[in-house]
Amino acid sequence: MTRSLIVEADGGSRGNPGPAAFGTVVRDAISGSILAEVAEYLGVATNNVAEYRGAIRGLEQAFALDPDAAIEVRLDSKLIVEQMSGRWKIKHPDMRELALAARDIFPPGQVTYVWVPRAQNVVADALVNEVLDLALAGGPTEIFRLAGELPADLDVSDVVGGAQEAHARAVVEKARPANRMVGWTDLGPPTITVLARHGATAFSLEKRFSGPGGQDLPLAPIGVLQGQALADELAERGGIDLIIASPLLRAQQTAQLVAKATGLEIKTEADFAECAFGEWDGLTFAEVQAGWPDLVEEWLRSTAVAPPGGESLDEVKYRVDRGRRRLIDEFAGQRLAVIAHVTPIKIMVGIAVDAALDSVFRMELSPCSITTLAWFPDGNASMFSFSESGHLRNVRSPDGT
Repeated sequence: MTRSLIVEADGGSRGNPGPAAFGTVVRDAISGSILAEVAEYLGVATNNVAEYRGAIRGLEQAFALDPDAAIEVRLDSKLIVEQMSGRWKIKHPDMRELALAARDIFPPGQVTYVWVPRAQNVVADALVNEVLDLALAGGPTEIFRLAGELPADLDVSDVVGGAQEAHARAVVEKARPANRMVGWTDLGPPTITVLARHGATAFSLEKRFSGPGGQDLPLAPIGVLQGQALADELAERGGIDLIIASPLLRAQQTAQLVAKATGLEIKTEADFAECAFGEWDGLTFAEVQAGWPDLVEEWLRSTAVAPPGGESLDEVKYRVDRGRRRLIDEFAGQRLAVIAHVTPIKIMVGIAVDAALDSVFRMELSPCSITTLAWFPDGNASMFSFSESGHLRNVRSPDGT
């Protein structure tokens, strides 16, 4: 009878790209017993590279245990599962090389790929964080444990639920540093970013994609009213040290209204520009769906997928986080008004609260709304407010609502 093995793999990057690692677990499919654990620090890499490397290392370990076994690879990355299953094309050359490396470990037909929710991949996830914490603290950069070296309490089945879920989460807690009560310890003043979306343009009102590669539209008349309401609100609140603005015209015009009301200087930050939407620029979502139905579906499923001629969310996050870090280094402990766009603001919220990047699809930001984030010296962050819009209550939309 052919033996069956399960490979559970995960990868993570703190910054995407940033310090990255993979973790992988090989289990006996019948008993659920863990036969091997492997994790490795990769240096600077993306989430997708780390995920692929985890799958490859898990397959290599499974082959070492039994080259004739039937293998089921379980990942919480739909992108890799769909690509390795042959349902999605692999466009990036680096990803193609990794996919070929994974494919060549076992003969064709011996390996299947299955997507699982993150909650069912907690042991591999714990290994990622364990080796990252060790490596970044100057310790070991690899973990390798076979069945006889594993703690007895790691022998859990692959089905995570009920008591098993509690057990698996306990394993994760062993590998992660404890959460901190953000703001309860005096670590010095945080850097405060008061993030404001620009006022509405004609494209905003028509819900059209509008990135830096398309028309650089000015504020619509209602956008000017929104910008003035925002300026009055920030002037009344006070305490702002500097205005940071995206280079796009709508953000610059909104920032100028704030500067006039507060008397503050404007510093332009190119990394806070809106996502580049390429050929989708100027189109509505319905028009994009009609023209690129398959690509839109891939784009919504994977933050690594970009519109034709545009940027992926992974790429936008990289530059937005680069700009964020630069501000914190240059203006540590100050209070900054940042006039930007929907995508960069949502990404910074996700960074602050440690949310998955695809959470940007589940947030709504009104024009000239205010979102306030605090960045503490120890690397922690806190969200004080999200999409505040009370100051816009007297600003009416074109239809009078």
